[in-house]
Amino acid sequence: MADWLTLLPALVAIVVVLWRKEVILALLLSLCTAELLMYLQGQGAGPGLLLDGSIATLERIVAVTKDGDNARILMFSLLVGGLLAYMRDSGGVSATVKMLVEKGIAKTPRQAGLLTFFISSVTFIESNLSSLTAGISSRGLFDKFQMSRARLAYIIDSTSAPICIIILLNGWGAYILGLLSTYSLGDNAISVLIGSIPLNFYALFTLAVVLYTIISGKVYGPMRQSEQQLNTLAAHTEIDVKPSHPSFMLVPLLTLVASMLGFMLMTGNGRLTAGSGSQSVLYATTLACLVAYCMMLLSKRFKHQQLVDIGFKGMSELLPLVTIVLLSLALGSSLKLLGTGTFIASIVNDSLPLVLIPALLFLAGALISVTTGTSWGTFAILIPIGMPMVELLGLPPSLVLAAILSGGVFGDHCSPISDSTAVSSVASGCDLLEHVKTQLPYALFCGVLALLAFMLAGVVMI
Repeated sequence: MADWLTLLPALVAIVVVLWRKEVILALLLSLCTAELLMYLQGQGAGPGLLLDGSIATLERIVAVTKDGDNARILMFSLLVGGLLAYMRDSGGVSATVKMLVEKGIAKTPRQAGLLTFFISSVTFIESNLSSLTAGISSRGLFDKFQMSRARLAYIIDSTSAPICIIILLNGWGAYILGLLSTYSLGDNAISVLIGSIPLNFYALFTLAVVLYTIISGKVYGPMRQSEQQLNTLAAHTEIDVKPSHPSFMLVPLLTLVASMLGFMLMTGNGRLTAGSGSQSVLYATTLACLVAYCMMLLSKRFKHQQLVDIGFKGMSELLPLVTIVLLSLALGSSLKLLGTGTFIASIVNDSLPLVLIPALLFLAGALISVTTGTSWGTFAILIPIGMPMVELLGLPPSLVLAAILSGGVFGDHCSPISDSTAVSSVASGCDLLEHVKTQLPYALFCGVLALLAFMLAGVVMI
């Protein structure tokens, strides 16, 4: 089978999304295409092609749930719906918005945006936690000031991963250090990683554009249309419910953040950076749901059966997005086995001018991340390609690493099958396709600037 055919599933997904505007259908057809290609690769064409390919598609979806991390992500995505419903129906969100406005902490759209950026930045310990905390905290504020959920999704998505990849005192840093540890790069791995921070152009440009958007209040492209339509996932807003007390939102939210840190320490045997993000975020969300449930029950305003109904109603609101996450994970698994990322990365291995290598690694990282929906998977593919180039050709290790990291995060922001894109949609209450469409122009603008910066850095540093 020709290597270029490994790109076909990604092309199918893009075409169907643009044509039908249906993400679930696009992911399902893309997954079927990947499984049919793998069947052809192993068995060849035959009468059982369609039947066996369809069965393989279902089995791939089932196999995804066998992985503990994937199962935890799916459970966490459902539980978030319950947690959001508890905080909303208790009146806690309405009361928190009222308190923030009255105390002057967030009495203008700009202050609301800056508060969201601040919350997303200080929860850099885990990207999903960052998106989740900032999204939950700010949904009601954005409703109050007539700002679209698409804008909220953009702010939290474009703050969480760039902050995580720049601060690096988290699982991202530990993961990248693990990938770097086997190479002789002149400096030690920690120095190389720290040196990549000021060269991580996409992350830096993205954070700058987010701050510009918040401070200026200006939006462009599809985002402007969303601002006019004020699209949200549900028909209601977070502030329709009569205010009760801010504690009904703040206590579960603080429980979520504090217990996340505690569980990261617990799962990492006392080392924060060695903790499991998927385990910790699931345990923390479960505990936050339990705290919210108990507070509402003890308030005597809700009975047990009412709370059960509220919780399941909240989960049901997120079922389409959970389905998208499930199919995204399955597609990522199929594309890895098919070799899509490896084929794209192999293009970089051809004889190329040294000064262009950082820019080309950035492009390769972007393509792999867009087509597979995973920045971490992109790092795992490209670091073993880029670091040997550093050893053999004497390239600046921090620049090469920064190009790979920038490309992975950029592609992650553009990909509709990325789990971080889905989590940002969940947290903000924005339709997934709406989020991708409105964020894409901003990501592309920063991506072009980053590409030019890596070309210039290649000329100056190599």
